[in-house]
Amino acid sequence: MRTKYIIAAIVVLAIIGIGSWFYLYAYPVDLGDRTVSVVINEGDGFSGIADKLVAENAVRSRMALTIPARWRDIDKKLVPGRYDFTGEVSAKSILDKFEAGDFLKIKLTVFEGAPIWKVASIMAERLEVDSAGIMALNDDTSFCYRLGVPYLEGYLFPETYFIPWGTPAEKVIGDMVAMFKAKTKDVWPDSIPNGLTREEVIVLASIVEAEAYLDKEKPTIASVYHNRLRQRMRLDADPTVIYGLGGLDRPLYRRDLRQDTPYNTYRRRGLPPTPINSPGLLAIEATLRPESTEYLFFVADGSGGHRFSKTNAEHNRARYEIKQSTQNNAR
Repeated sequence: MRTKYIIAAIVVLAIIGIGSWFYLYAYPVDLGDRTVSVVINEGDGFSGIADKLVAENAVRSRMALTIPARWRDIDKKLVPGRYDFTGEVSAKSILDKFEAGDFLKIKLTVFEGAPIWKVASIMAERLEVDSAGIMALNDDTSFCYRLGVPYLEGYLFPETYFIPWGTPAEKVIGDMVAMFKAKTKDVWPDSIPNGLTREEVIVLASIVEAEAYLDKEKPTIASVYHNRLRQRMRLDADPTVIYGLGGLDRPLYRRDLRQDTPYNTYRRRGLPPTPINSPGLLAIEATLRPESTEYLFFVADGSGGHRFSKTNAEHNRARYEIKQSTQNNAR
């Protein structure tokens, strides 16, 4: 009889012990809006990580974290990165996140037509790096040489990237250039219009990107610039002037066109010395395969598109008609 009581007591204690351990392991702690961050570096041991999580009250028991980590072999396979925990978390959910290598990744989007200073600003904001340092890399010839590009402007491919927290800016830029190469490797024809080099194609594509609001117009706009280059006309591209002035937060004024910079295509013939932004794949393809036209001019029609003209007289008439239409609609 006594033995039965002892066995029953042991069973009850075991149930209580297992229940308590399961509570400590699986029942969540509510962190609310607070975020607990753990940064794992190469070679870090699990003990220090557990200490931080206990100190931050993210788990109820150190053993509920360390013992299962040993059982699941997680303590020996830590993936470096920053792990953020918020809301309801438990020892189990924390270990699940470590096991999956579900570290913080920063979403970084480079949009078509972004000049390098805008890319640098986006990177600075999202990745917590110095934008001036990124801009300096554009002029670092040895860095660009290692990446296999003449400069960074034009080669930071427009795309959405998911970057592990803490990734150096140089690595992120290298990934963007690698993406450019991967996306463009199959687009190059045997013969490029006007005998342009590949570098010159990217320069012209950046102008097409800056001018075209509608994707369907990119081949037509590219044709205008190819025609002007063929006839040795100045490109007269407003976006290049703006770029040469360091960007503007106001409309382009007539006096701006008199500012002589290497990018003022109203004063200088041919292409500017570098791209003026990051062109997308459609702009590059349009530059390589422009529409066959005789157009030499275009003007914004006020609705996102453009009116194209073969002669200066047609161009001036189109500008007048668009101006009159805009004024009538404003009344």
